[in-house]
Amino acid sequence: VTPFAVELRRAVERSGGTVVATTAEAETVLRILRDRSGRRVLSVSASNTPQEYEIFYVVECSVERAGKEVLEAQPLEMLRNMSFDDAQLLAKDREEAILREAMARDLAMLVVRRLESL
Repeated sequence: VTPFAVELRRAVERSGGTVVATTAEAETVLRILRDRSGRRVLSVSASNTPQEYEIFYVVECSVERAGKEVLEAQPLEMLRNMSFDDAQLLAKDREEAILREAMARDLAMLVVRRLESL
């Protein structure tokens, strides 16, 4: 289970929705087509070691009601920049995890807002 899936379930439940086990029970079906995160090097030092990373989180969802697509697949992406220091490796790993969780939470809220607008 990805951070986005966890946060999406929480966001749906907080907004008054219910997550059901099967599509047959659901009024609205949210299909997660892509749920991916990672990092890219933004800058390197003179000794060719990374100094800054771009952390990204991409999700793509579509929405169906009564078997018809009411919201076509749309990618949503969040980006955050993070400095890097070998001397603070454990702290930087934790910082990256916190950024990923925050991006997953923000993306989940965006998806829930789109669901509420339908």
